[in-house]
Amino acid sequence: MIFSTLEHILTHISFSIVSIVITIYFMTLLVHGIRGLYNSSEKAMIATLCCITGLLVTRWVDSGHFPLSNLYESLMFLSWSFSIIHMIPYFRNHKSHLSAITAPSAIFTQGFVTSGLLTEMHQSTILVPALQSQWLMMHVSMMVLSYAALLCGSLLSVALLVITFRKNMEIFCKSNNFLLLIRPFSFAKIQYVNERNNVLRNTSFLSFRNYHRYQLIQQLDRWSWRVISLGFIFLTIGILSGAVWANEAWGSYWNWDPKETWAFITWTIFAIYLHTRTNNSWDSANSAILASMGFLIIWICYFGVNLLGIGLHSYGSFTLN
Repeated sequence: MIFSTLEHILTHISFSIVSIVITIYFMTLLVHGIRGLYNSSEKAMIATLCCITGLLVTRWVDSGHFPLSNLYESLMFLSWSFSIIHMIPYFRNHKSHLSAITAPSAIFTQGFVTSGLLTEMHQSTILVPALQSQWLMMHVSMMVLSYAALLCGSLLSVALLVITFRKNMEIFCKSNNFLLLIRPFSFAKIQYVNERNNVLRNTSFLSFRNYHRYQLIQQLDRWSWRVISLGFIFLTIGILSGAVWANEAWGSYWNWDPKETWAFITWTIFAIYLHTRTNNSWDSANSAILASMGFLIIWICYFGVNLLGIGLHSYGSFTLN
């Protein structure tokens, strides 16, 4: 009873703190140059990380096993993973736009956990025989960490695509507006050349004005690649450890059930993404499209398959009431 009450308190405290963090972050977007607000949001995320860590430890002590046996526990661990990823730039003294992804992701998972849809899984239960293994901590923790990192990297790629699309649309619209202005007139060839040079000068001026946007795109691309690379390593370790565990539990390294199939599809998509980053003929926008596709595939692998309730991983399934 004490553990349950403590877990309930820590859950709502962490959710409240993350809500405050997002409010502070939006205030920093509206009011530039306030370093104190940024530092306050980072300290609040540290407090959130401590609360979620305390919650997981409390559940671990109460249940006697690592808290990754159902969807409720894995979502709490996913929120903890988002908080860990959020802290990486902070501890390295790098102010990045990663916090714009990790903080909302943490509050989304926390909000789903506290929404009441997973009430049946709130109570700790005895592990099913398939999960009573030392591989539980290794395999599931690596998979959830990979989901967190890959989701963050994919969202950064989505942001990159949005900014790139808006930039191209602005250039296209400005060029078309200029051409519409000169179309009704008839000029000599020399004047046409002068007008074309004016367009080029205007485009150069536009590029100068969008230098900050160019830097932002480069930062998003760089952080997306770094976070996805980290997540891909975790995913590879998780799949390999899962294969070894499956051989011990079911007598086969691979069974092609829905969870394994979608995990392989996820691994393939991000392997192609990382390969395209080594190919100079692919620009950042094309690679970002692949990462954006991966965002949907991760949610199918992590969340969607659990709705089916079929396959060897059906112990993690649930139904929406």
